[in-house]
Amino acid sequence: MFKFLKEVVAGSGTGLKDLPYNIGEPYASAWGSWLHFRGISKDDGSPVSIFSLSGSNAQDGHLAAGRNGVKRLRTVRHPNILSFLHSTEIETVDAGSPKVTIYMVTEPVMLLSDKIKELGLEGTQRDEYYAWGLHQIAKAVSFLNNDCKLVHANVCLASVVVTQTLDWKLHAFDVLSEFDGNNETSSGQMLQYAWLVGTQYKSMELAKSDWAGIKKSPPWAIDSWGMGCLIYELFSGLKLSKTEELRNTVSIPKSLLPDYQRLLSSVPSRRLNTSKLIENSEYFQNKLVDTIHFMEILSLKDSVEKDTFFRKLPNLSEQLPQQIVLKKLLPLLASALEYGSASAPALTALLKMGSGLSAEEFRVKVLPTIVKLFISNDRAIRVGLLQHIDQYGESLSAQVVDEQVYPHVATGFSDTSAFLRELTLKSILILAPKLSQRTFSGSLLKHMSRLQVDEEPAIRTNTTILLGNIACYLNEGTRKRVLINAFTVRALRDTFPPARGAGIMALCATGSYYDITEIATRILPNIVVLTIDPDSDVRSKAFHAVDQFLQMEKQYYEKTNTAEATEGTSMGISSMPGNAGLLGWAMSSLTLKGKPSDHAPVSATADTPISANASSDTPPKAPVRVRSAPDFAEQLVPTSPTSTDGWGELENGLDEECENLNDKEGWDDLEPLEEMKPTSALANIQAAQRRPVSQPVSQTKLASSLQSKSTSKLRKDEDDELWDSIAAPAPKTSKTLNLKSTVADDDDPWAAIAAPAPTSKAKPLSTTGRGRSAKPAAPKLGAQRINRTTSSGM
Repeated sequence: MFKFLKEVVAGSGTGLKDLPYNIGEPYASAWGSWLHFRGISKDDGSPVSIFSLSGSNAQDGHLAAGRNGVKRLRTVRHPNILSFLHSTEIETVDAGSPKVTIYMVTEPVMLLSDKIKELGLEGTQRDEYYAWGLHQIAKAVSFLNNDCKLVHANVCLASVVVTQTLDWKLHAFDVLSEFDGNNETSSGQMLQYAWLVGTQYKSMELAKSDWAGIKKSPPWAIDSWGMGCLIYELFSGLKLSKTEELRNTVSIPKSLLPDYQRLLSSVPSRRLNTSKLIENSEYFQNKLVDTIHFMEILSLKDSVEKDTFFRKLPNLSEQLPQQIVLKKLLPLLASALEYGSASAPALTALLKMGSGLSAEEFRVKVLPTIVKLFISNDRAIRVGLLQHIDQYGESLSAQVVDEQVYPHVATGFSDTSAFLRELTLKSILILAPKLSQRTFSGSLLKHMSRLQVDEEPAIRTNTTILLGNIACYLNEGTRKRVLINAFTVRALRDTFPPARGAGIMALCATGSYYDITEIATRILPNIVVLTIDPDSDVRSKAFHAVDQFLQMEKQYYEKTNTAEATEGTSMGISSMPGNAGLLGWAMSSLTLKGKPSDHAPVSATADTPISANASSDTPPKAPVRVRSAPDFAEQLVPTSPTSTDGWGELENGLDEECENLNDKEGWDDLEPLEEMKPTSALANIQAAQRRPVSQPVSQTKLASSLQSKSTSKLRKDEDDELWDSIAAPAPKTSKTLNLKSTVADDDDPWAAIAAPAPTSKAKPLSTTGRGRSAKPAAPKLGAQRINRTTSSGM
């Protein structure tokens, strides 16, 4: 029968090898006769604390008190009482004599006295932390005395331990007993193991063993005296050696002194109840206590109170002890965000606190919460995640980004809010290095194709900038199919001047991916027309790009003539002086934060060429800023009203859906627009440009006046270099492009930006129209043009 009761109370282990925990290094000290060890769970490797108590036989008084402590700790549960995990009692033979050992496993803790030395807090921060700890112990004692009618009888510095989150918890329950106040006539001993309590910690009635007087006293009388002993040891930094030392109040804070004196009243009935200490003491009213208390009852607060609190929390956290912020507040905040009780501003506070962690700790304590937040449908949370992605994006693994983060981020590409689409676009710059090629071709490029025809001109511009920056992460086949079409057919023909400028800069920054034939037949013809662009900044970029690509052609020509060229016809832009500066700008303009004046330039102008040593750190010009309003004509450096990092900002959200993808065409799938009457100057320009280009030759015959200038054959495989299945329709613009039916493709890149006709007149050459569908133009259209030209006096 005794063995059965012993197993119920102390556990049922058969040996130390059956203990599901590994015992590690011991701590220097522990309460009473107990030994305290570090431990690790065999199941999951989590840390624990292991307490052991040994005796020569099962009837040993210390073992009996230890079993009482284990039983009480197992059955009493409170947030401020040490958490019990496991216990067992083992009988062994040591040097021929029997030995009984009780093992008790709890959450990982260390003695308060050791933790105080480790933290090394001073001044206000020390007082705030002590106030928070005493507040927790007072709640535990109040729970035992007032709610459970139990008497701990041993409250002191040694009976308090500290968890990994710096919470104070009460333990050492060996003397704990029920308060037998109902039987006042009984003269028996109420506390069976009171002999374990040091004489210096005993109240006067307990020291005299006045059990009748104790039973007439309130349940909190003995433990209120113990709270006074704890306060003295805490602030004096000394272990209490005799009761008379409690009269020395020099080290006690003035705001706590009245309550301290009431706790140590010589009359038991007049001692301050610990519940009143919590409610009324001025000492517990400080920033740390208020902050942690608010976090613990967060679910009871309304949305206004939460928003106000979390907006103040980042600044408030700087004033609190850093160790407490990282180990106590940060876990509370992460849990509140994860389970939805915290509002969106809490994310800013979480990242601010997390910045004080090491990289490994950040990945363990903060990143799991952030990854779970991407599932949220709360727009405020999504905006916060995207706005601060630069603070945690580098810590995310490639697998987590590709499988858990990007699928949720991608929903923002089609959001009705232009602001959210803009933030989603920016976030890809951080996530792109960790995306797989399958994600690029199967999802991201499709979304970017839509955004390049977005209704917001700033988003179209930023899409081009982003594509230029992530080109290095695309495989060679995708780059060949996508880049030139996206930059020339879409960007260079955009009606928004900064979008055209971004297209030029993107071509320059990605020049190393184009071979010499592509530069000559597809890139230069499209850039040259922009040297007469109405916008001065676009013209400056165009002249610089023409010089750059022509220099590449010259170098190729020289190497070919001197037989120094390697096999093949590709020529990388990496050999071009100044290329490093262009590519550096493309990256810096999207990532730098701060004042607009601190940002790198969009491009160099014809008047300010980039030198061989140019870099993103020494920009030749001020940067171009992007606005949604199309009012940039003749402005050299337009500025954005909100952007500070090189991206165009959006002022208002949109409620319209993005245009649908056309799965049959590529980036150059521009819809035919209404043809307009050509001027005589335009006719001359068109005739001069009818050299072999990258687009396929039409099946219809050209007019005899053009056949002599079209003898070179176009490359047949150019027809395949499209966006293919990831294309989207061309942008709907308010300005109609001038499309000439005689150009060797469906669009005339000159028409939209042609200069006014000169005063001199020239006779236009008759042509035969060819559209994208390779159908001959109607004869009536050609006849009308000839008649109008003739009637003008030619």
